[in-house]
Amino acid sequence: MSFNDIFKKSFIEGFTGTDISTSKIAATMLVTCILALYIFAMYRLVTRKTFYSKTFNIAIAIISIITSGIILAMQSNLVISLGMVGALSIVRFRTAIKDPLDLIFLFWSISIGIICGAGMYEIALFMSILVTIGLLGLDLIPVAKAPMILVVNCSDKSKEEAIIKTVKQYSKVFKIKSRNISNNHLDMVIEVRTKKESMLANDISNIEKIETVSLLSHDGEVTF
Repeated sequence: MSFNDIFKKSFIEGFTGTDISTSKIAATMLVTCILALYIFAMYRLVTRKTFYSKTFNIAIAIISIITSGIILAMQSNLVISLGMVGALSIVRFRTAIKDPLDLIFLFWSISIGIICGAGMYEIALFMSILVTIGLLGLDLIPVAKAPMILVVNCSDKSKEEAIIKTVKQYSKVFKIKSRNISNNHLDMVIEVRTKKESMLANDISNIEKIETVSLLSHDGEVTF
């Protein structure tokens, strides 16, 4: 048998495909479903309640199962593999990712589907354990405390110096984010870092002509 005959035979066999047993399909889908539910629970645990999206959480869990099914189908036949590549290449996803953490869970879900579909369950399990340790461990590391936002409304613009003087007593680092003056009325927004929030708010409220004082905390980006 010549080399050409061997090549033609192997090429034709690639188009005929290989049968995947029902037990393997069931085992793959079962492991994928378990890990998908684990990702679902982890996303709910790790994601902050303000940014939590139930629909996105359901989507990343189902993506694992769909991806696993696609990989199983691609293993069974070369023609299906080429067809899948052609079909998926024209798909465009334009959903904006609001939180960078969502991107991690999206790739995690797709990776679980691919790895489980290939039958490498141990890799999927160990990867999930490492990702969990990374998410929980790095989230506990204190990076920096987010500054607080002080909002002051005053009916006398000449009291700005007294407000700044009081802020300096409780915060070594502060920054005036906004200053609005209208008909002798002063509105100020100041970014402060202090551990004595209540004392700062009380002292500013005791200044003459102060109408309202608000001290707000946020979970946004931390500036250094």
